[in-house]
Amino acid sequence: MSNGEKSGTAKTQAAILAIRLSVGGIFFLEGTKKFLFAAQWGAGRFTNIGIPMPQVMAPFVGAVEIICGLLVLVGLRASLAAIPLLIVICTAIATTKIPVLMKDGFWHMEDLARTDFSMLMGLIFLLFAGSGSLSLDARLSPEKFKE
Repeated sequence: MSNGEKSGTAKTQAAILAIRLSVGGIFFLEGTKKFLFAAQWGAGRFTNIGIPMPQVMAPFVGAVEIICGLLVLVGLRASLAAIPLLIVICTAIATTKIPVLMKDGFWHMEDLARTDFSMLMGLIFLLFAGSGSLSLDARLSPEKFKE
């Protein structure tokens, strides 16, 4: 393997790590907010946007975001952890951004949805890329991550 190929591999692994830290960190914090500030970000918000059984769903979604966010952060089965988070982010877009699109138009929705769409793309990336070699997965199964 040439130095250029090694450098490209290192850059790819650094990029996977950067996406993991960003996506995992944001989901972990969003889940934590649902518990710490339930009226604003948890059950209260779920009530306002019409999610059924908000007293049950907000803590459930918060727990999914915390657990899967941590799995993504440390790189433990990040591809699998991305799946429930994809469901969460698609539900968030459907319940909060699509109504804005219908009521206020594309540009207002686009302004509010940038983070959601970035998270969606990050999760899709992790679904295909996996945890990368700078991860707990690589430490637990180093033979799968030899370069």
